[in-house]
Amino acid sequence: MIGTPNIGKSAIFNKITGLNVSVANYVGTTVDFAKGNAVIKNISFELIDVPGTYTLDATNDAEKVAVEMLDKKSDLVVCVIDANNLEAGIYLLLQVLEKVLPTVVVINRVDLLHEKGYDVDIDVFSQEFGVPIVTTVAVKGEGLEKLKEIIYKAINDPKKPPVNWEKNKDARWEKAEHLSKKLVVKKADIDVENFRKRLDEMLIKPWPGLPLAILILGVAFGLIIGIGMGLRQGVLLPLVRGMIIPEIIGLVEAIFPPGVIQNILIGEYGFLIKGLEWPFTLVLPYVISFYFVMSILEDSGYLPRLGCLLDGLLHRVGLHGSSVIPISLGYGCGIPAILSTRTLGSFKERWIVTVMVCVSVPCISQTGALISLLAERSVIVMFMVFLLAFVAMITAGLVTNKLVKGSTPPVLMEIPELLFPSAKVVLKKVWMRIKRFINDGVLPMMTIIAIAALLYETGIMKIFGEFVSPLVTGWLNLPKEAAIPLILGILRRELAVAPLIDMELTTLQLFVGSIVGLFYVPCVAIIAIVAREFGILASVKVLVLTMTLAFLIGGIFAQVGMMFF
Repeated sequence: MIGTPNIGKSAIFNKITGLNVSVANYVGTTVDFAKGNAVIKNISFELIDVPGTYTLDATNDAEKVAVEMLDKKSDLVVCVIDANNLEAGIYLLLQVLEKVLPTVVVINRVDLLHEKGYDVDIDVFSQEFGVPIVTTVAVKGEGLEKLKEIIYKAINDPKKPPVNWEKNKDARWEKAEHLSKKLVVKKADIDVENFRKRLDEMLIKPWPGLPLAILILGVAFGLIIGIGMGLRQGVLLPLVRGMIIPEIIGLVEAIFPPGVIQNILIGEYGFLIKGLEWPFTLVLPYVISFYFVMSILEDSGYLPRLGCLLDGLLHRVGLHGSSVIPISLGYGCGIPAILSTRTLGSFKERWIVTVMVCVSVPCISQTGALISLLAERSVIVMFMVFLLAFVAMITAGLVTNKLVKGSTPPVLMEIPELLFPSAKVVLKKVWMRIKRFINDGVLPMMTIIAIAALLYETGIMKIFGEFVSPLVTGWLNLPKEAAIPLILGILRRELAVAPLIDMELTTLQLFVGSIVGLFYVPCVAIIAIVAREFGILASVKVLVLTMTLAFLIGGIFAQVGMMFF
């Protein structure tokens, strides 16, 4: 299965293969591809989702992988085309057909054409290329059963496509341009297209784009806090603290006598208490609200428009507007943010974004902990922490841009259709991400809390606290118990903040502790990804930089704050 990026190819792939999917790196590259097993009637086959690519010119790793996969002479190629950008899709299709492999064409997202009053003449399309064609709306599942039937027939009776055009770039583009106009048929006069064009212009021009961006992001941030706080205080806290934890405490006290084992389970760092409270009442509500809002921004097509709007600003830090996508992913999790930098045009851009994410972009788990820690005490302090994080991110980008040699090659930024998000698709994405958070976030967090309980009850953590006490109590003006999060934060980023909630801290101490937690070392998983993508030396640099910034900036605010409060 091959096609240009962001046109619903993966949605078709997932619907055909179901859950029987694996993701791997293509040998010798950092490019990921997915493969899955599927059965149509009595035929079992392996379907490979080739990385999204615009051409087969082999100018980057994704294109090279696509060419190599096609050269392996597959039984069938399913080429997916975007109904709203037929010219680019047809150009890629022409190159695919030149491989002279049995091919099926899927024209996806035809619903967007219908909204504008247009349709695709698939009979003429099929005659032009001599291959079977089907139209689909992947997110709604429309046309997929017909696609399966066509795949079944094409595998049973494979036919090589005729190639009757010149195999060169100019000829392909000329043919693609001609056919894209010929194959689209107007059905009705609808003003949706003009409305979208006007709205597009408003969103990507400085005026009124910038005020609208501030408004949209402000509403998004407000929704994240409001929905998350409502879930936390109205649902999860009463459920966990009021119903579940008392039952657990009663059960443990009935089974285990007072002592080390009981303390490990339900004591100050009790695994069965904090292991439920921190992941489920502290972080999960904001994970839900964040991914709900982020899914709306993603599916509406606003994020690329924000990137286009901020392109000029990002140029000042050596980036293009397309860097908005990996940076925004960092607010969910730093790992996919760093991995997604592979799509950027140069090593310099990749490293700048990675430094920005590692230094000052809090993941959603850490964001949830920060909001829970600060929002109920002082909304102003909470905004100051996130404002400081934004300033630090821009500063990190500026400094890295100056220090790293190399240029930033020009890129063309793809702007997808502006859409009204489907409630069903948004809720499905949120549910999938919640399940991923439970697997990748909650379970590791509970494991680390169990280790922390063991270290605390055996006195090992107290020894470490005494060792770093001068730094914690003297320079940061925090109680010596605040040394404990410094250990936990190395393993899980949000655990550099979560334990502060149960400490009796002043507002200034909360602010300082939040700053230290914000800039403190990324978790082990992120350091491992940095090492894999950029080398061990790079990961060491990130460790030293983040630890230095955490204690330096936190200490400065602590010392200055003591003078005035």
